[in-house]
Amino acid sequence: MADSIQKVNYCYAMVPARPGQGARVLAAMAKAGVNLDAFSGFPRGKGRAQLDFVTSRMPVLRRVAAKNGWKLSPVKKAFLITGVNQAGAVHRHVQKLADAGVSIIAADAVCAGMGRYGMILWVKPRDYARASRALKAR
Repeated sequence: MADSIQKVNYCYAMVPARPGQGARVLAAMAKAGVNLDAFSGFPRGKGRAQLDFVTSRMPVLRRVAAKNGWKLSPVKKAFLITGVNQAGAVHRHVQKLADAGVSIIAADAVCAGMGRYGMILWVKPRDYARASRALKAR
């Protein structure tokens, strides 16, 4: 079975880098019915952390953010890749981008269990169309 490569939208919020901040944000999203296709969080320095949210329900996410006083970034683009977990699964896609001359800003990949994996991949906005063609994303 071929991997699924989707063009996705995401936005992020900056939160204090303190215990429980991610749990608080994710609880509010769950309560509002925001299903996240991907989530990533990491420190940004000066006591702040960036939380990235990939969802097809961006309007709902924006309402939850407004209700809770979170400032969300403008909507940005990434790729969400899923498929059968096997040796070289991630390499295939990274190599396609290398061959197309596209630099990857960031990537996260994980084994999803039951022989599956998932990966989120970010490229510069100016490279998004070229990356999309190279990956044959839909």
